[in-house]
Amino acid sequence: MTVTVLVPDDEGVAVLSEIPLVHAVRYEWGRPLPPEAAKAEVLVPPMDSAGDDIWSDLPNLKLVQLLTAGAEDWVGRVPDGVLLSTCRGAHGGSMAEWVVGVLLSMYRNLDVYAAAQRAGRWEQLPSDTLQGKRVLIVGAGDVGRQLRRRLEPFDVRCTMVGMSAREDVHGVDELPELLTDHDVVVMMVPLTSRTRGMVDADFLAAMRDDAVLVNAAQGPVVVTDALAAELAAGRLRAALDVTDPEPLPADHPLWTAPGFVLTPHVAGAVRGVRRRAYLVAAAEIARYAGGELPGNLVRGEY
Repeated sequence: MTVTVLVPDDEGVAVLSEIPLVHAVRYEWGRPLPPEAAKAEVLVPPMDSAGDDIWSDLPNLKLVQLLTAGAEDWVGRVPDGVLLSTCRGAHGGSMAEWVVGVLLSMYRNLDVYAAAQRAGRWEQLPSDTLQGKRVLIVGAGDVGRQLRRRLEPFDVRCTMVGMSAREDVHGVDELPELLTDHDVVVMMVPLTSRTRGMVDADFLAAMRDDAVLVNAAQGPVVVTDALAAELAAGRLRAALDVTDPEPLPADHPLWTAPGFVLTPHVAGAVRGVRRRAYLVAAAEIARYAGGELPGNLVRGEY
């Protein structure tokens, strides 16, 4: 039996049309749905959508397949009985690259040299190195594992932390002791009730002097005022791709904080990202069309 899937762009239609037993139908987000919506079992929202109320037009909906690894904008909005699957595995490499990039920039003074180049100054300064650093990766999912795989060739010693302990992964209850022993702390957790505000004043105070906090997760994972206070004091450094609030207001003190790198939520915004997302989505939808549960289902507390 053929499964009708609503897809928001032509690229997605092309990829999903190659799956046996799948009928991909193009629709436009925010506009009236096509007649096929009445029998559609799967909805693929656009990457930048946020769980709008379209459910009454989808009476046969069984699965919402996201193109993003995060599901916080959808949890609690999808009707009861409808499965929700993420695109975990599509974006981990890009996110990990961003973390490696900002750490190299900070330790090797690349921003200082860029400013010197613009000013026409030949300025040689001593720099630090990633070699031998201890990096605490908070979030042991796909993105965290991708980061570890990229950091270890730099002779970095990585420690993984998950919401619960398992083989080669520490539990979050061990964070107070782990924070004092690491040079870098990278946040790569989903935004849930347990992770919102996780990086608060106590968390930051436990980090060693001159340590670097990197947030590649979601802005509300970090208590912004607490981080701003540590940066202003010069005790810690940080790199953020996400902020709370977002976008960061023009008069916010973080803009001029010392030891701080900020990018505007672009860690995963690279060429080919949509294609990679659709390949993961296609695999999830193929499982569903074949009578199996998708592998990236959101279960329990997200």
